[in-house]
Amino acid sequence: MDIILVPGFWLDASSWEEVTPALVEAGHTVHPLTLPGLEARESPRAGIGLRTHIDAVIEKVDSLEGKVVLVGHSGGGAIIHGVVDSRPDRIARAVYVDSGPLGEGGVINDELPDDGDDIPLPPWEGFEEADLVDLTEELREKFRARAIPEPRGVAYDQQHLHDVRRYDVPATVIACEFPSSMLNEMMDAGHPFTEELSRIKDVELVDLPTGHWPQFTKPAELGEAVLKAVDRTA
Repeated sequence: MDIILVPGFWLDASSWEEVTPALVEAGHTVHPLTLPGLEARESPRAGIGLRTHIDAVIEKVDSLEGKVVLVGHSGGGAIIHGVVDSRPDRIARAVYVDSGPLGEGGVINDELPDDGDDIPLPPWEGFEEADLVDLTEELREKFRARAIPEPRGVAYDQQHLHDVRRYDVPATVIACEFPSSMLNEMMDAGHPFTEELSRIKDVELVDLPTGHWPQFTKPAELGEAVLKAVDRTA
């Protein structure tokens, strides 16, 4: 199976490097992506928006044969959902890592402080405690050293969806900072955060208790969780 890995904000393809061994050893082909504007700190980010990133992933999907699995971390969850909407017949499963599908008109996070066309990685004090579980001082230093400013448009742009066949694509949510029990309660209550997720016909919730960046705090466990989702798909 071809597995496309979409990083969250401030990260490039290398952020998946400790997650992929389990997938490769199982015989799958991994395609970790570096999205436009995330190539380097000095890369231009003007004019790059949410649709730019969705289209970049679509281009990768179209370059491959057969169905693929999409994996999106954090803001990457909104991106892969846009791809599912655009290519529902090409996606075998969407795996949301501490994220979920962003519905029509939603934005990833328009409260992140921007600096022109950039959104730099905020100070750690700007995150919730749940985000930072297991993210040691050493991991924080490594993360900040590799962090690349996110294009402002990706965080602030509205999601636009068109094809209800997206609800036919199976989804796996790997729940990290919030347990699956909480997500189930939110779906049952009709919470806006899980409204789009609740419309998907085949959803599985998998718990991987840690903070918001399991690719750093529990990379081997994340790799195994993704592998199990892929195996259930194949």
